[in-house]
Amino acid sequence: MSNNDLEARITRLEDIESIRQLKALYCEICDDNHNPDRIVTIFTRDAVWEGKGIAHARGHAEIHALFEKFKSMMSFTQHMTVNPRIEIDGESATGTWYFFGPFTFIESNQAKWQAARYKEVYQKEQGEWKIKHLKITGPGMSVNYEKGWGESLYH
Repeated sequence: MSNNDLEARITRLEDIESIRQLKALYCEICDDNHNPDRIVTIFTRDAVWEGKGIAHARGHAEIHALFEKFKSMMSFTQHMTVNPRIEIDGESATGTWYFFGPFTFIESNQAKWQAARYKEVYQKEQGEWKIKHLKITGPGMSVNYEKGWGESLYH
């Protein structure tokens, strides 16, 4: 194996780990009361945040406003993402994550279980990975804590 091959392999592994850390930071910010000032720092300026039936936001101003809205809707969230599949292509990358978490909505103090998949595109800017497009996809669920998901998903 040449030094160039080894360097390319190490760079790929470092990029994958950087994207894992970026996703962990995204979850941390969401669980920090959906901090709108922090969230925009991890997105590219032209980024898109979209979730079918939830919202669509483009660029820092819209993403900031969306996270302000989330702050007013939820009093507790615990974002947990697992099973990442990350593909690196130079200065861009894609990733798919499974998401599961408990949420408490302010209206009626309603506790829910949430699950979905994230499909994301990343861009490396000045040596730092950022989210360029975050899309929440199915199959997903949003069910009341008390009832659970057994009957809710299939009946």
